[in-house]
Amino acid sequence: MSQTIVQGEYYFRKQEMVAGFNFSVDGRFQFFFSYGAVDRSATGTFSVAGDTIKLKSDKQAGKDFTVTDQVRASTGYTIKFEHPNKYLLTNIRCSFFVGTEKRDEYTNSNGEVHIDLPHCDKIFVYHELYPDIVTLVKDEQNNNHKFTLTLNSSLEQVSFKGIDLKIENDSTLTCLPNYFMQLEGIEFVKL
Repeated sequence: MSQTIVQGEYYFRKQEMVAGFNFSVDGRFQFFFSYGAVDRSATGTFSVAGDTIKLKSDKQAGKDFTVTDQVRASTGYTIKFEHPNKYLLTNIRCSFFVGTEKRDEYTNSNGEVHIDLPHCDKIFVYHELYPDIVTLVKDEQNNNHKFTLTLNSSLEQVSFKGIDLKIENDSTLTCLPNYFMQLEGIEFVKL
């Protein structure tokens, strides 16, 4: 199979969810996704290996949040998120790891999370409305307990890390359920 076989526009639609790819002959793709009030996009390159399309987005995975401040605190762990759109400060999942044990906490309406743990090894954050690869906030070497993070503009984009498309025939591409399209039977049909 060559890249010219997947050249063109492919669309997926299910109820109020719609998504589409535009594959160009120069090996680039554009992607859009809309579901309710959430719109997402991506651009990048693609390659074809057998019946599989490998996508490489221009977005760098795991970089949707930036730590702008961090300090040691006396008890527990606190994470505060900042963004001009206060609606985006909710629905952020913070995962606290102690060894292999994980505890998930969600931001309150002010974009804050506090957990009373004497110690945690790692902290990851993930926006439920804009799911993608998690962002690492704290690793084992970081002894801080209080973090301030901003939401980056990349949040609305999709990294496609770990997501491939399968070429079913000349007019249909499929993919498995994944971190931002968590449903069975995903088929993109050529226009």
